[in-house]
Amino acid sequence: MTKSQDKPGQVTRREFFGAIFGLSLVAMMAQFGSVLARFLEPVIEEGAFGTVVRAGRVEEFEVGSVNYFRQARFYLVRLEDGFLAEYRKCTHLGCVVPWIEEEGIFNCPCHSSLFTKEGEVISGPAPRPLDLFPIEIRDGVIYVDTGTIIEREAFHPDQLTPA
Repeated sequence: MTKSQDKPGQVTRREFFGAIFGLSLVAMMAQFGSVLARFLEPVIEEGAFGTVVRAGRVEEFEVGSVNYFRQARFYLVRLEDGFLAEYRKCTHLGCVVPWIEEEGIFNCPCHSSLFTKEGEVISGPAPRPLDLFPIEIRDGVIYVDTGTIIEREAFHPDQLTPA
């Protein structure tokens, strides 16, 4: 007779450590699966680039103003006849183009392309105006779809979204 048969119902040391090892392995795999699932889950924050961004109410933006939305990567420009949402990326090589309030222009620091408030090229090497994002105004609230980039060859008044 073996020892385990001497006392029925008693767990041997080998069975005990086997069970502990098995439970540890299951716990470790569950934790790994949880981390992997969170890693693979898309991380899209409200107001982030690639989403529809709630910019604010129409009355919050003065005529002639240029407002920068850093996380969403665009400028919201209010002109007399409506709004433009201009991508902050230069159409030459993709540098971030800052708005220079004192000069009333966008000035690319990489290769000195200059753009008007409407995004038109004043001086190159940028080959075309700043790209746009679609704007929708619902119940007086401005929404900008940063997931859709609109390339253009020139500024036309029909590109404005009326307030």
